[in-house]
Amino acid sequence: MNDADEETRLRDHEIAENEAKRQTVGDIRVSAWAIAAAVVIGLAAVAWVLIHNT
Repeated sequence: MNDADEETRLRDHEIAENEAKRQTVGDIRVSAWAIAAAVVIGLAAVAWVLIHNT
């Protein structure tokens, strides 16, 4: 393998690592929004039940 091929392989590997990190951060962000939405919906449901139970 010549130097140009090795440099290209290393650059591609670094790009893949960076993309994996970005994907992980995006997944965490989406998960946080999903959890927050579920909590809000759950609290609204509990409040509705408490209001209509009296």
